[in-house]
Amino acid sequence: MDRFISRKRPRVSSPVERQSQSLDDDSTDVKLAMLLSLFPDIEQDTLLDILLSSGGSVEDASSVINAQLAYKPVKKRANGVTAIQTSLTSHITNDTGQPPKKQLTRKGKTLHLFSPEDVAAHTPCTIIHNFLPPEEANALLQELLNESEHFSRYRFQLFDRTVESPHTSCIYVSTPEEFRQQTSEYTYGGTFRSNVRQLTPHLRAVSARVQQAVNDEAQKRMQAFYPGGKKLRYQSPKQWMPNAAFVNCYDGPAESVGYHSDELTYLGPRAIIGSLSLGVEREFRVRQIVADNDDEDSKSDTSPTQATAESPSKRRAAPKGSDSRADAQGQVSIHLPHNSLLVMHAEMQEEWKHAIAPAQTVSPHPLAGNRRINITYRWFRDSLHPRNIPRCRCGFHAVLRCVQRKRENRGKYMWMCYAGYTPGTKGCTFFQWAEFDDDGEPLWEIQSAKDEAPTLRNFVAEEHKQ
Repeated sequence: MDRFISRKRPRVSSPVERQSQSLDDDSTDVKLAMLLSLFPDIEQDTLLDILLSSGGSVEDASSVINAQLAYKPVKKRANGVTAIQTSLTSHITNDTGQPPKKQLTRKGKTLHLFSPEDVAAHTPCTIIHNFLPPEEANALLQELLNESEHFSRYRFQLFDRTVESPHTSCIYVSTPEEFRQQTSEYTYGGTFRSNVRQLTPHLRAVSARVQQAVNDEAQKRMQAFYPGGKKLRYQSPKQWMPNAAFVNCYDGPAESVGYHSDELTYLGPRAIIGSLSLGVEREFRVRQIVADNDDEDSKSDTSPTQATAESPSKRRAAPKGSDSRADAQGQVSIHLPHNSLLVMHAEMQEEWKHAIAPAQTVSPHPLAGNRRINITYRWFRDSLHPRNIPRCRCGFHAVLRCVQRKRENRGKYMWMCYAGYTPGTKGCTFFQWAEFDDDGEPLWEIQSAKDEAPTLRNFVAEEHKQ
């Protein structure tokens, strides 16, 4: 396996890279000795743990150590040996002995998180490493690598130009009826998807395990982090039951996804999403959204102009003019190794944005090479079937969005026209506030005015700029 995880790279810019080129056939002992020479103050057992967790790559292990040292210098023990921790929570606490609730990111910096404890403490996510038995994970990966030959890039309108997604994708469903609905009723970016396939055998076998794990983690999250141990307002009290899987293939380190929030149209408020990563490790970055009229130092709601989607159901990128706030609050990077399940909890889509960051290089996976396969499981609610959703003047059904940047209306939901995101079409100015009960079910009996209120025109225009 060493020949895969220490493959030579064409460009060498650091001592670690230069040394790792000569280790194609070297043993773990040699790699460990190399790390000891680079970090003489760190215990050997700790270096070995980091090396193994980095897939045997000296370069990746060195990056992990440097990232943690850059974030918070660790204290030396009485014998002068530095103690590198795999979790930040063991040495970043408040007076109660608990990790602080305030986000630990710094202006213009990226905080790298690796341990499940840190991810849960500092983001609205849970990560489970080694989720599937190794043989099952590899079988699923190989199956989807073969399937990826049938994946496609979808087209959408980004301001005044038509662009393609920077990765390929496909939707998988369980039944012929779901296939019919996905190709003729559900729309993404204002268009129907023709690239819909039936669940593969391994994908079908894994789905039930993902469902159980996500429901278990959602309960743990509620007990540990939500006020009174109760669900959030608008969060469904029902068991999460995924009925669609969006599979994405990132072929090489350059394929990425800019900051976005997932579209809520069919999922409803406070949606939970399960995301299984296979193949090469990539960085999943998250950033908290802060209202427009909060202090300048805490503003963070922005997206790169190249932002698109993790699946075909994503929101539009922010305009280039808002890029100046991209690093105002900093960001968190969650490292997603092969066979890891990430749960995005109920506070994620309304309050945070997420992205898959591009990388200069990646450590190739033995089966996938430079490719990453990502499966996001989603629960489409019956009450939010397209037949129930308000129609705009264009004839399309509207999309559900949450106000994220205007403080006076933040947290409210709205139905808006989405036709303008479809290549070759122009949207109307349809707007309607969305009403839900405490369990996130739509109150369809509440009828809003058909015509858009004139006082809302400027507000709608501003929200579109996200």
